[in-house]
Amino acid sequence: MSDFDAIDSLLDAVGPEAELPPCPVRRELRERARLSKAQVARALGVSPSTLGGWESGRDPAGEVRTKYAYLLDGLNAKLATETESATETEAAPAAEQPVTSGTAPTATPLSSPDLGQDEGIDRDGDGDDVELLAAPEPCVLCGHPAGQRVAGFAQHLTPADCRPTAAGAPAAPPAGQPTAHTSKTPLRTTRPAREAQRSKGPARHAFQETSGPVGLIREAVQGALAEHRGDVDAATAALVRRAIPDAMRLLDETRKGARYDVIAHPWIPDILKKQTARGADQIWEARPKWTRHELPPGRHQVTALDINGAYLSALKTHLPLGRLEHSTGLAHDRRRSGVHLITPPEWEHEAVLPNPIGQRDEPGPLWVTEPTLRLLLRLSGPRHQLCEPPQIHESYTSGATENLLEKFRIALKDARDTAIEQGDTVTLEYVKAMYSKFVSTMGESNYNRELYRPDWMHLIRSQAFANLWLKALKAHDEGLAVVRAMGTDELHVIGDWRRVFAEGRAVTEVKVKDTYTAGTDTAEHTGEGE
Repeated sequence: MSDFDAIDSLLDAVGPEAELPPCPVRRELRERARLSKAQVARALGVSPSTLGGWESGRDPAGEVRTKYAYLLDGLNAKLATETESATETEAAPAAEQPVTSGTAPTATPLSSPDLGQDEGIDRDGDGDDVELLAAPEPCVLCGHPAGQRVAGFAQHLTPADCRPTAAGAPAAPPAGQPTAHTSKTPLRTTRPAREAQRSKGPARHAFQETSGPVGLIREAVQGALAEHRGDVDAATAALVRRAIPDAMRLLDETRKGARYDVIAHPWIPDILKKQTARGADQIWEARPKWTRHELPPGRHQVTALDINGAYLSALKTHLPLGRLEHSTGLAHDRRRSGVHLITPPEWEHEAVLPNPIGQRDEPGPLWVTEPTLRLLLRLSGPRHQLCEPPQIHESYTSGATENLLEKFRIALKDARDTAIEQGDTVTLEYVKAMYSKFVSTMGESNYNRELYRPDWMHLIRSQAFANLWLKALKAHDEGLAVVRAMGTDELHVIGDWRRVFAEGRAVTEVKVKDTYTAGTDTAEHTGEGE
């Protein structure tokens, strides 16, 4: 090939970007085709969150834009054809279907000899595959036994045969799971029988993935073990490497039907942006790093407790939903959440308890998160009266909810609990990587381009630190001597801690990390614990 041929080839490859319809139309086309975000995203090789961004205001670029435009154009053409066909069928004159006056039309039975000549496959008037089943299977619409498969799904042919699923009735098989008669192509949108299609409610369930959040985790683990032929270490390493995109997929699965949309890339104030490439932003997370200077006289056995699933528990915190709005000099509004510039109160209990804002060298105002502010307000209230209320100067907040990530948290917690119960180290390490990396990469990270919420990252971390601080307070109030509080999960105490904290591996329990003796000049680790 000559130099000019190479240049001509390059020029041929450069063309105008593919045209895309407006964002609302993109979503409408997908929903009319009864395709989930996960199905379309998987076919395009992106995450459901990315697809959600394309449906709400952002545009793709490059090759994936061409693929997306091709999909949307195909859906538009297919849906337009179906609409025209349905209109023509409904408008057809009655003379096209001759019926003797006074005589009801005779329906051809499904077992008629002139039908189902191809291995029990029937075709109804819409051209959908109808398969007669040797043994009834649960209908995907109502869960009761059906004698036919329509377009690969067991279901009744008429709405009258479908009954609401009663308590104890057999559940419908998970829709979206390929069977011997179901196409594995994610974007195939074969219609069910006409009666089922016109039912706007249950019919679309046949096209949604219902394996559930925990099912996604289980399938990923089983797939990794199969791919690596049962090699536990190799499967675990592979799962940990893909923990971030898998966590985002799990988040999308748990957000189905939610009341609020997750805004993945909102406007962020400068205080939440890194000041330099390797620097930090202006938010103070109040990370504990405290050791008691003076112990009670004598030698003591100190127990280092490990707080289980600290970041997992911290996912339940008040997270702002929309764009952060600036305000000054206002009282704290518990219906909102964000970051606040405050002058913290003086802390006079450093000898026995860590400062709730962490170890800070410089005095004066600082930007703190919602969990830190709420902790200070709680400690200054009538129940504890441990400090004065903080002074709030200005804030960036939005309407908030404590349950935004609750289904996501519960799915991870359930998978973690099951893995511990079954001794499944692969799933356990995979789940740990999912929630820890999810939190650590939702800020300015090259490892997670799907979610840019540095405000959420700071709030979740600060909630974990506040949770540890409250455990230290509980230990102190119950008569234990608090010796050290570090990070999110390390609490050292003197005394009978088992009467204060439950021991175990659940997220509501603690386990022993180490024990050692300490006194005026003694510190001998015994190395017990995990």
